Amino acid sequence: MSDIKEILNAVYDGTVSVDEAYLMLRQKPFSDLGYAKPDHHRGIRQGQGEVIYGEGKTADEVIGITKSLLKNGQDRVLITRLSADKAKAIERELDITYHNRARLGVAGAMPETRIGNIVIATGGTSDIPVAEEAAVTAEFFANNVTRLYDVGVSGIHRLLSNTDTIMSANAIVAVAGMEGALASVIGGMADCPVIAVPTSVGYGAAFGGVTALLAMLNSCASGVSVVNIDNGFGAGYLAGIINKATEK
Repeated sequence: MSDIKEILNAVYDGTVSVDEAYLMLRQKPFSDLGYAKPDHHRGIRQGQGEVIYGEGKTADEVIGITKSLLKNGQDRVLITRLSADKAKAIERELDITYHNRARLGVAGAMPETRIGNIVIATGGTSDIPVAEEAAVTAEFFANNVTRLYDVGVSGIHRLLSNTDTIMSANAIVAVAGMEGALASVIGGMADCPVIAVPTSVGYGAAFGGVTALLAMLNSCASGVSVVNIDNGFGAGYLAGIINKATEK
């Protein structure tokens, strides 16, 4: 049973008894694995199932959490910040697809039907790993994604040649390091929310992304919000919420 509504329908149809349904609902909120408590009600509360943050977890822990989520009705599981070595270890136990540049693992099939349009733009090629984390995350949650890579302000004609694409988006993710100017420029062009992602790309005074973060927080363009440094996942997830709300 993937959600409470299905359980209630089964009770109504007579295929599940009241006592069986009561047991399902008691077991459903979370599983206690000792090292983790997978949240099986996340999809009911928020519309999307739990995502696993892979960094800091062992391969066995990721496997255990993933199996628990799948067993309890989650169709597919996204694993973020997953190293290639850990992905190989997990693949011996689970059928996952590993997205190397994004450092994401996907257990289960990606959605065949996607809606709307999210544009993900980068200042430079070095920002692509963070952008891919955002892009694959958005696609995992059934959003159409258009990628505009290496369109930074040092060659602004590259960005301006894609004005139609920018104007057609329901949400835009602007990923940039260095001085982080891309978000402000796109914010001045777009009629939709812009989610700025500062990256840790840049020389010494970039301070590992702090310079880009502060520049984006101080953007004079309206409609620009900012996530944490290198947080492609957070940007892709939020863009998906905006995209789906717009499509509704």
